Amino acid sequence: MNPALDVITFGEAMLLLVADRPGPLEQAEAFYKRTAGAETNVAIGLARLGLRVAWASRLGTDSMGRYLLAAMAKEGIDCSHVVCDATQNTGFQFKGKVTDGSDPPVEYHRKGSAASHMGVADIDQAWLLSARHLHATGVFAAISETTLPAARKTMDLMRSAGRSVSFDPNLRPTLWATPELMRASINDLATRADWVLPGLEEGQFLTGESSPEGIARWYRQRGAKLVVVKLGSAGAYFDGEAGCGRVAGFPVAQVVDTVGAGDGFAVGVISALLDGQSVPEAVKRGAWIGARAVQVLGDSEGLPTRAELDAAGL
Repeated sequence: MNPALDVITFGEAMLLLVADRPGPLEQAEAFYKRTAGAETNVAIGLARLGLRVAWASRLGTDSMGRYLLAAMAKEGIDCSHVVCDATQNTGFQFKGKVTDGSDPPVEYHRKGSAASHMGVADIDQAWLLSARHLHATGVFAAISETTLPAARKTMDLMRSAGRSVSFDPNLRPTLWATPELMRASINDLATRADWVLPGLEEGQFLTGESSPEGIARWYRQRGAKLVVVKLGSAGAYFDGEAGCGRVAGFPVAQVVDTVGAGDGFAVGVISALLDGQSVPEAVKRGAWIGARAVQVLGDSEGLPTRAELDAAGL
């Protein structure tokens, strides 16, 4: 097998407007324009490391959609399966600025967006199987009643073809009808993945286990080949076919913005495993990129180039 692509991901990109000063969003008068989206953050990070990355989605033909499409193309991402629909709007979000290292306030405007109309019919099977890896998240699945079956289908197609699949739960409670539906749906998706990447609090909610070891064991018993539980500044715990262990976090002088750290972590783990590195090396790379991500204002500014990764010895 000589796949044309390294990684494909399906998901919604949104215009991100970040406040230029701390305080309540309603008091902000100026904003910085950025890109946002769990899947596109990962796609950008992997593309910057030289991987051949493709992204499938739907956008409006409005200025926000044009901005996002140009931004992804500039990163070298294959956008050939992004549909631009003149009858739909592009989603966007506001994000506040904080100075104390806490999670910033975020306000979404994505209901009924172009991406929410994606479904199983948007999956080009031949194109999907031209990649050796699929990265999936719980966000795409949560956008609408049609994206959930699409998420399942992409994961099943890749698994049945012998490709690898990574899954980041990325819980978005406001997008689900009930917490119980969110738990059941996310765990169902996790059973379709090879590599599962929950945060500690996410894992506790999803599995009912309290410890990283318990969370990892829960998913391993349900078919995951590797589970990496993110522990924030404490690093991460991993449990895989070659063993289990912990990787320490990287010290950060000042936390500017916590959003995007988990996506950066995923970039590190996925890229290293696709590079053929060991699990401990992959988790270390993930922790390093995650630490970079919290030191910048936007979701993707901290994602490194391959040269920066090499300079860090990772």
